[in-house]
Parts: sequence; structure tokens; C-alpha cells
Amino acid sequence: MARRRQAISAASASASPELPATRPLDAPPSRNLFQQAYARLRDAIEDGTLEPGRRLMEVQVSDWLQISRTPAREAIRRLHSEGLLEYGPGGGLAVVLHDAVAVRELYAVRESLEGAAAAMAARNAEPHEIEMLQEQVRIQATLPPDAQVHGRENRLFHEGVYRAAHNRFLLKSVQALQDAMILLGKKNFAVPGRIRSSTKEHAKIVEAIAARDPAQAEAAARLHIRHGYDSRVRAMTDAFRTAAMERAGKDAAAPVRAAAKRPARAAPDGPARARGVSASLG
Repeated sequence: MARRRQAISAASASASPELPATRPLDAPPSRNLFQQAYARLRDAIEDGTLEPGRRLMEVQVSDWLQISRTPAREAIRRLHSEGLLEYGPGGGLAVVLHDAVAVRELYAVRESLEGAAAAMAARNAEPHEIEMLQEQVRIQATLPPDAQVHGRENRLFHEGVYRAAHNRFLLKSVQALQDAMILLGKKNFAVPGRIRSSTKEHAKIVEAIAARDPAQAEAAARLHIRHGYDSRVRAMTDAFRTAAMERAGKDAAAPVRAAAKRPARAAPDGPARARGVSASLG
């Protein structure tokens, strides 16, 4: 029975694409390895290394991170419990793939929560928290136009607003929302002009918080999320278009490749071909 399970695991792993190269985890106690494996997988999902729809096999993860299967299994289970992994149609767990409807629903909830957080921050933020938000905006304005960098700084900025709101129940709600947002990656910052506009929108939010104007802070935060949704839709559309063009290119190249593989047919000799032509004309 054990041999049969090993054979099934090996066959399943060979049917799933290989994971990208990564460095092995440090090797203190097993519980620490679980935490490291969980953090590495979560980061890989967030930065797009493990793309939506990618299956995660226990044996693959243990080989990828060079750890035993027990911490790999625990990390996968935790990601599943957080909603980052789901069971695919063919069985096994895969990175959750949100469709356009789910993305719209997600941004609708986020707009409400971000607006509430900004309004609460305008009422409750401590002076040092406002100074930190202002400093974050200044830093963002000096960063290179890199989508990954600005995606990380954007997350840190919004976490600062949540903390400045001083509402523990809001923090719990936005944490669940952040888990879902991880699955979308940072592709919206690759949309031309989004980095600059996002930084300006952050400045407007902080300006309203510093002025202790809850209504303006909420309006600025809601507008920021709506613009983020527009950029997200554009990024998704561009990705679908690129994928369709790649598929079309492969489909167009397939007959050419097939023809190149077929052996060339021998041409008839000159007199025989001439006789054939004469006969067809005669």
C-alpha cells in the first residue's frame, strides 16, 4: 500500500508543472520550518511566482523548499484555511483564481472598508501616525517606477491607515480582505500612469486625515479604490489579450510545424510531368 501511495504521488507530481527555482529554507525546529514554508508560499502567491490556478502538490512543495512533507503539508493547509488555495476540478489544491465578477465584488467591499478606515483615521489618528503616513507618501514619490516596489509600499500605506483608525473590528475585516487582495497580485501598478496617480491619491487621503476631515478622507479613499479597480480591469484585459494573441500565434504556427515534419514528396520527372500536362490539355 505504501509503495502504491508513493507511485501515485510521483505520477501526480510529474503531471503538474515544476515550481520555479528558490533557495532552501533554514533548518531549525519543525514548527519554525512550517512558519517559513507558509511565509515563502504566501509571498510567492502575492508576487505572482505561484500564479492563480497553479496546483500545489505536497511532494512538490517539500522538494521545492527542501523540507520534509510534514511542514509542507501544514503550510498548504493553512493557506487553504485562509482562502488562498481551493480544490480544483481535477482534485488537489490550487491557488485561487478570481474571475471578473469576484474582482468587482471584492473592490466593492474594499471601497466601503477603505472609506470607513480613512474617516476613522481622520477622527482618531495620533499625531505621530499622521506624520508616518505623510512620510510614506514622500517616500513613494521618490521610488523608481517599479510595480513590485510600489505594490509593497501601497500595502504598507493602507496598513498604516487601518492602524490609525483605531478600530479592532475594522482591522479584522480588512485582514480578510487583504488575504483576498493578495491573489490579485500587483499587476495594476504595471498599468501606465497608475503609479503616479496612486501616489497623488494617497497624498489626498493623508491631507484629509491631517485636516481632521472625515468626510473628505472617506471620499478620497473611495475614489482611490475606484481608480484602482479601473486599473485592475485594464490590467486583466491586457493580460487576456496577450494570452489570446499567444494562443493565436501557436495555432497559426501548428500547421507550419506539422508540414515541416512531413517527408517531402518526390516530384515526377520532366517527360512524365510533360506528358501528364499534355494529356490534361488534350
